[in-house]
Amino acid sequence: MIRTRFKFAATATALVATVCAVAGFTGSQPVRNGEQSTVSAQRTDRDRPNPYAYLKKVPSFRLSSTTVRNREPLPTPQLSGVFGVPGGKDISPQLSWSGFPERTQSFVVSMYDPEAPTSSGFWHWVVADLPATTHSLPENAGAPDSTDLPAGAFQLNGDAGTPRYIGGAPPAHSGVHDYYLTVTALDIPKTGLNSATSGALLGFTINSHTIARATLVCPTSAGPEQ
Repeated sequence: MIRTRFKFAATATALVATVCAVAGFTGSQPVRNGEQSTVSAQRTDRDRPNPYAYLKKVPSFRLSSTTVRNREPLPTPQLSGVFGVPGGKDISPQLSWSGFPERTQSFVVSMYDPEAPTSSGFWHWVVADLPATTHSLPENAGAPDSTDLPAGAFQLNGDAGTPRYIGGAPPAHSGVHDYYLTVTALDIPKTGLNSATSGALLGFTINSHTIARATLVCPTSAGPEQ
């Protein structure tokens, strides 16, 4: 009987270890109230969330910028002074794009942080109803009441509640945040939405009309205090 109990206990222990390994548990202690989690800082590229991973697969095209570089941090002027980042100026980056499908009728430009501590990410900038003849935006086109957007285009309020570009503002001790600057090509000339529309509703609305998408990713952290 004793031998049987030991055998059962050993089997149960092995089973638990296997389940934990498959689920990705490491045996570390849970974060308690008042403690800072370092999980996001330790994540690998494979673990990092991609906001477009579960949308339909579409072709890409060329997207470039004289302000930011793919896989490099956002420059200080593109960070958020509104949210108290030292030196941040909330200046939207210059963007240029080409090679999109010929049947494109309009574009949406956005900047999104899927790793913001909100459980739903954070929309920093959304511009909708850009005509197909628009192939670039100058730096600071995302200013409040911008005069650098073509006729008919408009900025959504975003998650900061104001129709403008809000720069990156990764909280201290939250690890690296991937800021997705994206140009989406649509097969419709107008979304039928307005500036009060949420970024999520816009994304839902344009999903079936998306024919191509190009993205620059700028991984940015709060700084050396992490």
